Amino acid sequence: MLSLDFLDDVRRMNKRQLYYQVLNFGMIVSSALMIWKGLMVITGSESPIVVVLSGSMEPAFHRGDLLFLTNRVEDPIRVGEIVVFRIEGREIPIVHRVLKIHEKQNGHIKFLTKGDNNAVDDRGLYKQGQHWLEKKDVVGRARGLYQENRSVEDRNYLFLILGL
Repeated sequence: MLSLDFLDDVRRMNKRQLYYQVLNFGMIVSSALMIWKGLMVITGSESPIVVVLSGSMEPAFHRGDLLFLTNRVEDPIRVGEIVVFRIEGREIPIVHRVLKIHEKQNGHIKFLTKGDNNAVDDRGLYKQGQHWLEKKDVVGRARGLYQENRSVEDRNYLFLILGL
């Protein structure tokens, strides 16, 4: 019934009111897109905000938690840091902690990740034949966190984990 009421309201509008509503909607959508693009530029990440989708990082992060990311090229990746990365052939990024770093003589860095709640490292998740991730695989690094229904003590502990 809601859609029928909406259509009745639209039919009762004169052209000027209808144009005004369409223009308002367009301005809201374009403002949201500009804010998102601005966040991308400021953070250096193609996805400045991500939602945790699995329980692989519990107890630190739970499903539905929001992570705020940065991805500045000049910042080195460190062991213990929480990264969000994409694996070739998979659409959904993964949020896990850096377990090991392998640095070559030329300064090229590769690293291995693992979910806090997983028994083994992520080599089984990487594409066939891939044993390490590279900086090009990183979408961003966790710099902030928003969680619903968590105690103050839990939140303080989590900010310590993130180094904030």
